[in-house]
Formats: sequence, structure tokens, C-alpha cells
Amino acid sequence: MCDCGCNDCGGKVTLNESLAPKEILSEGLKYHMDNDMPLTEHVYRAGSQKYFELWAEARALYTRGILEVTDNDLEVLTETDLGHFGMFEGKKVPLDFPIELNEEEVNEEKKKKLNKPMRDSSGGKAYKVYVKDPKTKKVKTVRFGSGGLRAKINDKEARNAFAARHKCSTKKDKTKAGYWSCRLPRYAKLLGLKSNFGGFW
Repeated sequence: MCDCGCNDCGGKVTLNESLAPKEILSEGLKYHMDNDMPLTEHVYRAGSQKYFELWAEARALYTRGILEVTDNDLEVLTETDLGHFGMFEGKKVPLDFPIELNEEEVNEEKKKKLNKPMRDSSGGKAYKVYVKDPKTKKVKTVRFGSGGLRAKINDKEARNAFAARHKCSTKKDKTKAGYWSCRLPRYAKLLGLKSNFGGFW
């Protein structure tokens, strides 16, 4: 069962055993598969080495057609680089993983920290995120969300209604508020919201 209690919010991980035996899987990935546990309800602590290693392993197996995933797991593996690392100002940093910033760091790095939602104190919205517009090649601010979202993340019916009303499964444009509103639960901890649910509303 997933942490939110709906037992249907993360998808399923299966192995194509005609291409590879189950023995090639790490202990963590075997655990997810044996317990019908989606990768978005991660067995390891978010941000730990094993957390990134498991995502990298799943991505490599999925790319080779050995691993089959659905729903939110599929979205993470196809739309993000979670599990991969890049270099930023001489430091190795995880890609597409929210990093909590203090106020001083936000002011100093706001033009550099792309795709990292944060709280907003202006513009009439609760949150904001800096993204690079692929058309103009410039960084833009996308504001989204309202204070009322806080109480609804853990409400299954509210999540389902929100996702259906806003057609979250079709939101692919990171320069639009809808994209980030639909993925708000994924950044709940970073934004100070209490939720273990990691997928769409």
C-alpha cells in the first residue's frame, strides 16, 4: 500500500524475465517488486546514495526494455534525470532533485537554481519556480498554487478531482503554472508541506 493510503497512486514495477533474471536486480529494486511498491514510494531515504543508485538502476533497466513501469514511475524515468548527476560550479550535484535553500541562498542563487520550486511572498501565488524557456532561452519565473492547497494533498478525493479538472496527465510544459501545480506533491517537503504522496494530485 502507498503512503497516502489509496493503494493506486504510484504504479507497478515488473521485470521482463525473458530478457534478464531477477537475480540481476539490487536488493532495493527486488523489494519494490516483491511488495508491489512503486518507485515513487521509495524504500530508501530521499537524497541518500542508495536512493539515487536505485533510480539510476531502474532507468538503465527501463531503457533496455528489461524493466516495465507505469504511472508516476514512468513519468519520473521519462521526464526527469533523477538518479543522474551533473557538475555545477565545480561540484557534483543531483539532477532533478529538490534542494532546500535558505533565504540567503535563494537570493544569491535564484537565477541558477532552475526547476526548484520555492515559497513566494509576492505575485499573489503561494509558490514560484525558475525555469528556462526553450523558445527564448531565457530564465522566467512561474508562479503557481494557493494557500488552500496545503490541506488537500493528503485527501485522495481532492487529489483525484484536481488531477481530472486540470487534466494533469497532459501537462508537459514546465513554463506553465499548470505543470507545477499538478506536481506540487512531489515537492511537498521542500515547500514545507506535510505529505508523503509523490505523484500527481
